[in-house]
Amino acid sequence: MQIKDVLLAPGSGAFFYDDQAAIRVGASQDGFIYLGEPLTPGFTSIRVPASSLSIGLVLVDDMVVWGDMMSVQYSGAGGRDALFDIKQMSGLTSRVMVPRLLDVDAARYLDACSKVFEPFEQERLPLAIEYGVSQALLRAAAHLHRETMAEIVCAEFDLTLPTRKVPIYCQCGDAREINVDKMILKAVDVLPHGLINSRQKFGVDGQTFMELVKWVATRTRQIGRPGYHPVLHFDVYGWIGQEIGLEPQLIADFICRVADSVPGFTLNIEFPADFGSTQAQIENYAKIVSILDNRGSSARIVVDERCNTLEDIRLFAEAKAAHLIQIKTPDVGSIADTARAVLLCKENKVGAYVGGSCTETDLSAHASVHISVATQADMMLAKPGMGVDEAFSIVGNEQNRLLAMLNRRRIRNETLDENTVSHAEVS
Repeated sequence: MQIKDVLLAPGSGAFFYDDQAAIRVGASQDGFIYLGEPLTPGFTSIRVPASSLSIGLVLVDDMVVWGDMMSVQYSGAGGRDALFDIKQMSGLTSRVMVPRLLDVDAARYLDACSKVFEPFEQERLPLAIEYGVSQALLRAAAHLHRETMAEIVCAEFDLTLPTRKVPIYCQCGDAREINVDKMILKAVDVLPHGLINSRQKFGVDGQTFMELVKWVATRTRQIGRPGYHPVLHFDVYGWIGQEIGLEPQLIADFICRVADSVPGFTLNIEFPADFGSTQAQIENYAKIVSILDNRGSSARIVVDERCNTLEDIRLFAEAKAAHLIQIKTPDVGSIADTARAVLLCKENKVGAYVGGSCTETDLSAHASVHISVATQADMMLAKPGMGVDEAFSIVGNEQNRLLAMLNRRRIRNETLDENTVSHAEVS
């Protein structure tokens, strides 16, 4: 077989793992740390440096291809897997994954994923393992076929080679003003995230949040280049529901007021409320979406929490319980399922946003770009980290390099086809 050895290397993610439960009940910040005791199992403090585990597949020609495992920033929240533990993941990978990887045909990507991700002791493997291993297998297939990862995805899912750029969405972290200015000067397609993850940031009746939205719109007009018109996207971490109430009509009314305060802009509102379960989230988000659509509002609902796995995404898409679904790559598991999720959203005429987390790495970000471009997602997250510059350059440059390679491949294929036709005519 093409894989003759497996390497593991501990690493770090680009940001921190945060205890969302502790932050939501009011943990105060002291500089960059949060004060108080953690509430989510696995956390030794409210903010923990993100860790990762790289897996390297040694191929028959001694080429080593890598993938990275990690959790998302708010691990253990909203039905997600527990906090990432390098020691635990390393042990499980060595015992279970390595024997499987040494026994697959790495040139056949989807088939290889299917075989190595079979349940272990009647349980699904940790999603972080699926995520990292599936990246490495995608790189292995690309190397063996001498193609890009995007071309492997297109071939496996019977997709045409893409030509369109996927819009990039940046997140500002807590350095809102400086990072919003950076985003505007760099003409980012979708901005700024906002990190509205506390009562203080949302404000009484949402006034603080509404002022931020208006400021971003105003700032865009002030310093943006002529013709620049980004989508405004804010993640409110459920605070509309917490502050306004868990009534779909009231939530929709509030969102409409925010959208009306920035006329001319498309407004994405991510995670407006947490209704406590996946089923409740689907039912109530569908009501909010319906109300906004009937009003002709420019606001769009983006689902995140309680929509983690491919099956969750299917349920939300079929119920039209969002205008846009964040496919949070480490939570989905295998990156092949991220591709399936985008295609599933398209089948149901729901927007597909290939997201992820600030805790990811450059390797996982590159792989996500290839999935996003191959499937022609509606937008993708600039990652990893909470800084604008690094994430935007990593994702943006990888996309531009990929499209240049695909364009060359397309021109070459067209030339070959023309020569074949000409030869046939002469014959």
